[in-house]
Amino acid sequence: MSVNMEVFRGFAGQIAQLGRMAQPTDYSDDERVARAKSVFDEKLDQTRATYLESCVRCGVCAEACQFFLETGDAKYAPVLKMELLQRHYRREKSPMRWLLRLWTKDITADDLMNWQELVYDGCTECGRCMMVCPMGIDIADLVNVMRQGMAKAGLVPAELRAMEQEQAGSGNIFHTGADGLRQIAAELEQEGIPIPLDKERADYLLVTSAVEILLFKDALRSAARVLNHLGLDWTLQSCAFEGANFGMLSGYEDVQDNLANRLIGAAWSVGAKTVIIPECGHAYPAVRWYGAEAHGSELPFEVLHLSEFLGREVESGRLKLKPIEGKRVVTYHDPCKVGRHGGVFDEPREVLRALGLKHREMPDHGTMNFCCGGGAGNFLINSAAPLRQKTFELKRRQAEAVGAEALVTACSSCRMNFLGGADASGWDRPIESLVELVGQQLDDGATTTSLP
Repeated sequence: MSVNMEVFRGFAGQIAQLGRMAQPTDYSDDERVARAKSVFDEKLDQTRATYLESCVRCGVCAEACQFFLETGDAKYAPVLKMELLQRHYRREKSPMRWLLRLWTKDITADDLMNWQELVYDGCTECGRCMMVCPMGIDIADLVNVMRQGMAKAGLVPAELRAMEQEQAGSGNIFHTGADGLRQIAAELEQEGIPIPLDKERADYLLVTSAVEILLFKDALRSAARVLNHLGLDWTLQSCAFEGANFGMLSGYEDVQDNLANRLIGAAWSVGAKTVIIPECGHAYPAVRWYGAEAHGSELPFEVLHLSEFLGREVESGRLKLKPIEGKRVVTYHDPCKVGRHGGVFDEPREVLRALGLKHREMPDHGTMNFCCGGGAGNFLINSAAPLRQKTFELKRRQAEAVGAEALVTACSSCRMNFLGGADASGWDRPIESLVELVGQQLDDGATTTSLP
């Protein structure tokens, strides 16, 4: 189902105003440095120390970064994004710190402010650089530590700060709370799509997001139709339905953990055996891995991304789909956190095959797929717009190279970034949602109509 571009532009316009809503986090320069260093000290464990000791500054990582490749600017080389953390390690933690301290500069407040753009605008923590690093360094993890230090120092971009502050206070984003969920549930009920809201017990807990409630309503509609079609015992919980985790994206670890525990608690309370994460890339690791860490033990239920769930159901034969007429040529964009980080590659492609689509891989795909350019909250940051557009153009060239008539993905952030890029450049090929395609092709004779 295509997105109404006027509705999308209105939503994008609201996002552009987010920075004005952020409450200030003012600290003196000395406080900023001390607070950032405290995070670096806490997070520099044996694994990260080994990463920092192992880096030989070969620069191979630069050739994997879409921002470096598209701009040619050396400052976007991933190795430089973790420079402040490495400097702090050399001076304060390394075995040779007594000597290295003689010529290794200490971190200053100006350094932190200069690196803010590199670790937020200039990095989506996509992990592609890790795939080519000859030393196996998880640069995305080190950049995440940099973000956590920046957050502690009060240097999160205003747009992300506004979202984190709202979610820390209410658990919701875009002012969409339980009432918003109930409203969309009532609308779907009127269409004949039952929404089992706030059941006391259920085998499956479906997670959604304000982005689906406000913009990509067909994604939520389609997910509900699939679960009903399969006859599953499922629920949405109005007390904990938001999959987006802006604590994780901004670097505020306490908020990240609290939000993950909210969803874990809801799943626990209803006795869910499976939690289904919506079409959102970062929501997947926020619960599946970081959520388990916050919980402190193995989660007592399985966490599946929606594309993973759909693929499993198709492979098992339980989910029957009608082939889409015309054998359209499509290409699939793997959300980085779901694909490269989570290993979910085969399942969405199995769905595309079941839909009768002619799928062609982009030149770089699978573990070496390029990021959409808007991951890790980058899609909200106004100052990052030029970098996002350059990455869109890279993806556009790759999609056109294989003759794709449409680009399919399973992440609302990727989808928004692609829609914004297409709108800015006049690209007329559809950006489509995997679950929405499935929702249209359920083999039960039912039809759906788009919400206004």
